[in-house]
Amino acid sequence: MQNGYSESFNGKFRDEHLNEWCWFETLHQARMAVAVWRTDYNEVRPHSSLRRMPPARFAELHRQRAGDATQFPSTPIPIE
Repeated sequence: MQNGYSESFNGKFRDEHLNEWCWFETLHQARMAVAVWRTDYNEVRPHSSLRRMPPARFAELHRQRAGDATQFPSTPIPIE
């Protein structure tokens, strides 16, 4: 079974980035273009699956909430 998330990302990457460029003349040029696209994808562009937030912002909020959870652990209820 193939990973739907990977397939979705690969399709978006090809459609939105690779198909925009006809040829890369050097490996450095290709790496720089991918770095620009990756920054936009992860830090600028909102994603509908993440409540219209960029992934970097969503991850930051997740880390904050996880930190809050460790500061105030819930008391486990013993099972009898």
